[in-house]
Order: sequence, then structure tokens, then C-alpha cells
Amino acid sequence: MTISKTPTDARNEAILSSAEGFTAFSFGGYHIRFRAPYSLERYVDVVRWDDGYLVVLAKYSHHAEPEEEYIDLKPILDGLYIDSAAFLKPIKSVRIAYA
Repeated sequence: MTISKTPTDARNEAILSSAEGFTAFSFGGYHIRFRAPYSLERYVDVVRWDDGYLVVLAKYSHHAEPEEEYIDLKPILDGLYIDSAAFLKPIKSVRIAYA
């Protein structure tokens, strides 16, 4: 797991992406990376955002169609000593973005 600080984004939208075996979640000037499933190719869509709990569609190399995946950010943030309640409160939506 890694975390880096980038310039603050004033919007209430977080960004989810993946690259090189990691999932990236960016919001409020933070870019948090954590291990993704080994066969993840990319995230396709955010189905639901619920205060730190994500339901997404993900494309895996072993499956032709995207499948539902679940990400719980609270234990990841807590493991990084980030106050998950304070960090997650301003997030109103999450979108998938790739550079």
C-alpha cells in the first residue's frame, strides 16, 4: 500500500482506477494505492458508492464479461492511520478514470 499527497481537488468526486497490479483511489489531494486482484484488467463502472463501500464492475482477464467487485475502503484507510469517517464524509460520488 502506498499513499501520496497531490494538489487538492475542490470537487466532491473521487476517482477510481487501476494500473500495474494496483487499485488507485484519489480524493482530496490523496492518491491511495493498494493491491488489486491478479487478473484485473480494468474497472468498467461504479455501480454504487455507500460511504466507503464501493460496488463496481470490473473486467478480469479470465472472464469475457465484466463482473461485480466489492471494495471496502474503511479498513484500508484505517490501516494507513487516516480517519476514515472524516476522509469519506465529503465524497458524494466516485467515477472511473484512466489517463
